[in-house]
Amino acid sequence: MILAAGKGERMRPLTLARPKPLLQVGGEALIAHHLKALARAGYRDVVINLSWLGTQISDALGDGANYGLNISYSDEGPEPLETGGGIFRALPLLGPGAFMVLNGDVWMDYPYSGLRDSLPPGDLARLVLVENPDHNPQGDFVLAGDRIVEEPGKRYTFSGLGVYRPELFTACEDGKFKLAPLLRRAARDGRVGGELYCGDWIDIGTPERLAELDARLQGRTDTGGGRDGA
Repeated sequence: MILAAGKGERMRPLTLARPKPLLQVGGEALIAHHLKALARAGYRDVVINLSWLGTQISDALGDGANYGLNISYSDEGPEPLETGGGIFRALPLLGPGAFMVLNGDVWMDYPYSGLRDSLPPGDLARLVLVENPDHNPQGDFVLAGDRIVEEPGKRYTFSGLGVYRPELFTACEDGKFKLAPLLRRAARDGRVGGELYCGDWIDIGTPERLAELDARLQGRTDTGGGRDGA
């Protein structure tokens, strides 16, 4: 699942008439980079949630055939349901097993192929964390070995990439709610794994960061070097 329903308020005025996933980096829409990376990693079925200017996204991507994917859409209506509510609304499309979720407004070179199969029996989630960027110096979660714990310790930033089981949402109801409280509750029960990713990662939360990424990717294209990120 790619989360693409947000209003992109920090990116305004760029997102007043265009949803953030369709902003251009490296000569194509940000979400197109995600789709290509997922297809290369062996994924075939992708769910995208929609809200703000969502029809622009579905019109641009269609059924996903151009990317070698089958794309389904989860429409949240005019108001985004936040991460927890958005995933919960999409559960009927995601199926009964574990599924991977990626924030549509991050850039990372993560090897996606093995992540969805990384949940051991009994775990409800696995989070990919990164070192804290300047805009999130306090971090989000404590990682002890390969476990997310609700204890004192060094906190890392959630990258926006994780794997979840539907059972994480068992007590939830349709509507707007955050994902973090569910993860913290499951972590207290010892049911959330994690890893620290030290590769390329950018939270594209401002026009300045978008411009910096675009310049980097244009440089790759101009010199013919590098490979597509995600």
